[in-house]
Amino acid sequence: MIQEYLNSVEKFIVVGDRVLIKPRDMETRTKSGLVLPATVKEKEDIHSGYVVKTGPGYPIPSNEIDESWKDTDETKYIGMQAQEGDLAIFLKDQTHEIEFENEKYLICPHGAILLLIRDDMTV
Repeated sequence: MIQEYLNSVEKFIVVGDRVLIKPRDMETRTKSGLVLPATVKEKEDIHSGYVVKTGPGYPIPSNEIDESWKDTDETKYIGMQAQEGDLAIFLKDQTHEIEFENEKYLICPHGAILLLIRDDMTV
């Protein structure tokens, strides 16, 4: 099922230092056992979700002399820590919500991610 879901957004190209996140639907219980609906969680400042795609990173300015006749299409980037499949903890107020094929996604700048949780920790 998850592979079908990933194929539907495969054609998305995330730009720059942004990350496409599928928010986690979380039902929370209080200590007394009351179930808090997702609408209560939406009002919180910090949310979590799974990284679906990432952009190339932060563009690096070129040190070469800029000459108008020179064709320089090669842009270099500083990579980001976020990778597809990571669980991201991020600041909700810096994200932009979009809907695609009845699914909710968030576009989040890499700088708004506070924490990444990754199953495979090989570096």
